[in-house]
Amino acid sequence: MRSSQFFLPTLRENPTEAQIVSHRLMLRAGLVRQTAAGIYAWLPLGFRVLKNIERIVREEQDATGCQEVLMPTIQSADLWKESGRYEAYGKEMLRITDRHEREMLYGPTNEEVITDIFRNGAKSYRDVPALLYHIQWKFRDEVRPRFGVMRGREFLMKDAYSFDLDFAGAKRAYNKMFVAYLRTFARMGLKAIPMAADTGPIGGDLSHEFIILAETGESAVFCDKSFTERDVLSMNIDYESDLEPIVKAWTTDYAATDEKHDAIRFDAIAPERRVEARGIEVGHIFYFGTKYSEPLKAQVQGPDGQNVTLHMGSYGIGVSRLVGAVIEASHDDKGIIWPESVAPFKAGIVNLKVADAACSKLCEDLYAKLTKAKVEVLYDDRDIRAGEKFAEMDLIGLPWQVVVGPRGAAQGKVEFTNRKTGEKQEISAEEALNRLTAA
Repeated sequence: MRSSQFFLPTLRENPTEAQIVSHRLMLRAGLVRQTAAGIYAWLPLGFRVLKNIERIVREEQDATGCQEVLMPTIQSADLWKESGRYEAYGKEMLRITDRHEREMLYGPTNEEVITDIFRNGAKSYRDVPALLYHIQWKFRDEVRPRFGVMRGREFLMKDAYSFDLDFAGAKRAYNKMFVAYLRTFARMGLKAIPMAADTGPIGGDLSHEFIILAETGESAVFCDKSFTERDVLSMNIDYESDLEPIVKAWTTDYAATDEKHDAIRFDAIAPERRVEARGIEVGHIFYFGTKYSEPLKAQVQGPDGQNVTLHMGSYGIGVSRLVGAVIEASHDDKGIIWPESVAPFKAGIVNLKVADAACSKLCEDLYAKLTKAKVEVLYDDRDIRAGEKFAEMDLIGLPWQVVVGPRGAAQGKVEFTNRKTGEKQEISAEEALNRLTAA
């Protein structure tokens, strides 16, 4: 994509309404624009990041055997009355009446809808276990939406639901999602730490929040240093095997948010291994047994011919929230630093002098070859000052910058810059091309 043709409305100054880093940078870098309180339009650069995050989430869900569906944003109030949640949910639910005076709502979550779908489609124990997920927009009418996409009213979420005959089956589904979440966040360049979460009236210990460490995080977190040292992607995962040992390995060492912090247990850790930091929740997995299947009568016929009420779990990832969370965890005073896996473009080509024939020829040649190799690249071909180009490239945070000036172009060389480390190398255009196409 050429910058001269790309819609990228960046801002030079920090917006006064933005209170946290990710909100400021998402507005300044032209990722989003607010259309109403807590509701955002995703512009081309931001939408590219959003789709990359969605792709990783989808790939990891599919790997577990979870099947994708798509449920509607507008739901019938009747289902929520049947489950007993319609009146209890509160003002966060946006209630709607259609032209026939039927009560509807804009879905804040999907337990009722997925349970209704499954109870009407599954009749026998042979239809379980089942894992279903979708990636869909949701709406919760927060009383004070703030922090941009981190606490908005409309948000994109992946929610998955498991259906099993008993607790043992539900635990296997839970373990699959636990491991899939570790991989999902690691692929985005994030260190996500599973921390035990409140299970409410269900009880037990099957509820975990996945927290990434960030200086501007919303919660205080306490954990063993081991969590920051683990390489998740090197683990050999077979989702059809027993995953309990992996889950135990990730839940044995101490990790807690301030709400569940146990100072005595934490102090028992060697001082050099204690980590006190801030964290952002990016995912939550939860076993809730028959909380929805019982009132909605989601049953199948068991092997003995008797009806069995299904055990369920839910597994959420805030897809749009992750865009902000990645920025909170990866930025500097110049702007965003995207991990390569979610970056809107892998590299930016900066033409320092458009009027120089050799300079433009080298840029055009690099751009054509990278495009042909299906490397997503943003080519700044605008006739503006070099300082503006450098500032914008740093602001939008592409992993690699290929800077072409008249002196280097005459020798067939470019300045190759790693946005994360700041390391600059003068290398041949051919070597730059090879590095960017190698992966």
